[in-house]
Amino acid sequence: MNRAGGPLPPDSTVADVGERALLDHLRSRVPHGPGVVVGIGDDAAVLETTALTLLTTDCLVEGVHFRRDWSPPALIGRKALTVNLSDIAAMAGTPRFATVSLALPRDVTIGFVDGLYDGLLERGAEAGVHVVGGNIAATTGPIVVDVTLLGDGGGRVLRRAGAQPGDLVVVTGTLGSAAAGLRFLGTGARLDADSEVAAMGSWTGATEALLRCLRAQLDPAPPLAFARALGEHDLVHAAMDLSDGLSGDLAALCEASEVSAWLDPAALPLEPCAAVLEKEGGEDAFSLALHGGEDYQLLMAVPPDAIDGLRDVAVVWEVTVTPIGAFAAGPPGVSLRFGDALRRLRPASHDHFRR
Repeated sequence: MNRAGGPLPPDSTVADVGERALLDHLRSRVPHGPGVVVGIGDDAAVLETTALTLLTTDCLVEGVHFRRDWSPPALIGRKALTVNLSDIAAMAGTPRFATVSLALPRDVTIGFVDGLYDGLLERGAEAGVHVVGGNIAATTGPIVVDVTLLGDGGGRVLRRAGAQPGDLVVVTGTLGSAAAGLRFLGTGARLDADSEVAAMGSWTGATEALLRCLRAQLDPAPPLAFARALGEHDLVHAAMDLSDGLSGDLAALCEASEVSAWLDPAALPLEPCAAVLEKEGGEDAFSLALHGGEDYQLLMAVPPDAIDGLRDVAVVWEVTVTPIGAFAAGPPGVSLRFGDALRRLRPASHDHFRR
């Protein structure tokens, strides 16, 4: 049944309606935003951009980044855009335009695709991002949601290179909540499409603590406005987003800046619900904060005399910033500091291909 030009039944599959009808259906859902000269429907989009254009891409793969039985499709769509928003924010840019490519098994329903686009377009509206194109393809494998995001570079573009010996290692927010949320999903906890707790699983504590961790995993909220504001201030020497885990991401920043770094274990801003998880017999909160990943917070190299100014900017955007160590001269690498002793830290954050 191909009903191009009319409403598509949510329980029909993409195989039932066909490629052209699905494309027409998705095109009808996407608004035409400012800066879009030619949007969806031509061979390429035509866009008005600034002198500095930022470009990033990331994808979510079913079975690797999400499970359909663990996450409503709207939250999958929100996260697919958010992980790209985090990359643009880490460079103090302003996100503007996105393309979305879907690889779909033939039995995926229109209801699932609509739900995914509900979340993606909602997140785009919140961030001022307009979808301007993309692609759909059939696959015999898992669902793939591939997003490419363009942004404008502001006054200063922050990079991973630039950290200097003596700079403070600073992070926003708390660490370990997304990793804890993943563990809770494994015990049966769930969110509904409105990002509210739908099932507690084995959790017997406060609902708010569980909600915080599940949202961090399924519906992350990077400090986008705060990060953009950093482009207007000379407060940060280098920055990147925390996606794979602090231990690995800090090592990557050290490599790019050709410096070393040390961390004070007692200074890490541990997520409270991760600490509760530890008491329940799960992984310890420190390991989740250090290696867990998907925090989508900001990791920065900040001169000591700029930390008060950074806190002033953070207060405006209701963001917490925490110094957790310092950069030093020496071969790139990360150590834990215990008093005057340094112990080399082996990064154990996410790697797609390492067991």
